[in-house]
Amino acid sequence: MFDVHAFLDFLTNRYLLYGVLVTIWLTAATMAIGLVLGTLVALARMSGKKMLAGPAGFYVWVFRGTPLLVQLVIIYTGLPQIGIKFSVIESALIGLILSEAAYLAEIIRGGILAVPAGQSDAGRALGLSSAQVMMHIVLPQAMRIIIPAIGNSVNGMLKTTAVTSVISMEELLRRTQLLIQDRFMVLELFAVASLYYLLMTSAWNVVQRRIETHFGRAHRTIAISNVH
Repeated sequence: MFDVHAFLDFLTNRYLLYGVLVTIWLTAATMAIGLVLGTLVALARMSGKKMLAGPAGFYVWVFRGTPLLVQLVIIYTGLPQIGIKFSVIESALIGLILSEAAYLAEIIRGGILAVPAGQSDAGRALGLSSAQVMMHIVLPQAMRIIIPAIGNSVNGMLKTTAVTSVISMEELLRRTQLLIQDRFMVLELFAVASLYYLLMTSAWNVVQRRIETHFGRAHRTIAISNVH
């Protein structure tokens, strides 16, 4: 029978709340570093140079084509067999970042390719360098497409961090499982964990809508200025 009082008590359990903080930290670190790496990979794939595009394409193919769970296990338990050892935190971060960056690279590449080529040509006609065209013309327009997809990735990452529990990373799910072993209240604790995930994703959805609104306004401003 579901114990309501235990459920309410676990809602303010410091042990679980610390797991929430770890989940948020993992998500923030993964997305921040993943965005940088994903952008570099996307630009490499679009460079037209085989020495850059080839390895970048192979990287995206491998990390998008294999399960994150397998990647984490290989990093944490496989690499030590060849002398490369990482801690639990390092393994979790490396696995999440490498996997997410592959997806972000495709999101960013798709957003950039969606900007009409004529925009770049116009920038070059004005004497702008390729880097200036990318920074001042292409990316501001591509962001309108990229931002919603990245926002959805953040939402997904808040839940994907749970996969790191398989290598004993003490985020929310792992701490929930450990507490279950101690208190034997499976339904109550999983209900609390589910509620925490729901609250985190709901809070991010509010932030995401505001970001999308901001960039939507910026795009409309650029469009109006182009008309005039």
